[in-house]
Amino acid sequence: MPTFSPSADLTMHYEVDDFTDPWTRPQTILLLHGNAESSLAWYAWVPKLARHYRVVRPDMRGFGRSTAMPAEYQWTLDRLINDFCALMDELGVARFHLVGAKIGGTVARAFAARRPDRLVTLTVVGTPPPLRVGAAERVPDLVREFQTHGVEHWARQSMAGRLGSNFPPAGVAWWCEFMGRTAVSTQLGFMATIACADIRADVPQIACPTLVITTERSGLGSVEEMRTWQRQIPDSELLVLPGDSYHVAATHADAAADATLNFIARRGH
Repeated sequence: MPTFSPSADLTMHYEVDDFTDPWTRPQTILLLHGNAESSLAWYAWVPKLARHYRVVRPDMRGFGRSTAMPAEYQWTLDRLINDFCALMDELGVARFHLVGAKIGGTVARAFAARRPDRLVTLTVVGTPPPLRVGAAERVPDLVREFQTHGVEHWARQSMAGRLGSNFPPAGVAWWCEFMGRTAVSTQLGFMATIACADIRADVPQIACPTLVITTERSGLGSVEEMRTWQRQIPDSELLVLPGDSYHVAATHADAAADATLNFIARRGH
């Protein structure tokens, strides 16, 4: 796995998957994973996307094989956006398609609003509302839980809503263990800042074509609640898939990836 250092405190690991025909010049898709995950979270998407596009999958600052962040690290959305812009500059990619899942979709929406010059299209999959009411108030309890029991315990406690009622038990166990690899120090700062980020001012500023994907009974909000903020994005579409999960990129990987490919093909030129 290659690495890149956008700042002195970070060695970022990333993957580039490209199975396009070697005589073509494919466009690039940047995939942003969710909280307590890494680039591996996109395992089911890569075979579909990489046949048609160059796919870049970074481990976000603090997660996966990228440098863990200390508990006192001062997280900001702009710092994360700058990390990803620097990575794409390093790879020689001026404009690209951006796809974000869960909190990665929060970062992606802020990215689209603040750096419109870099994006061709935006897709967000199973992402929270622009402001998660009550999230900040829950942080002290979450901090105590992380410090006492670690990240995997939190993942197990919240996995039913994340993966819904139809995900296979072996898959649930895999995701719990996978998310549990996250450094506690990273999680302490991230949950108190990025996971509670207020991007209400960013959403109406998104100018590129945008696809929002959710499920019928997502724990992140009803279809009508999702539609309310989706309609604030001038050039956007909402896709509602059956089910009750909110980690749609995992539970509906094939359908969501196919929809993303279709959307990019229609709107990404």
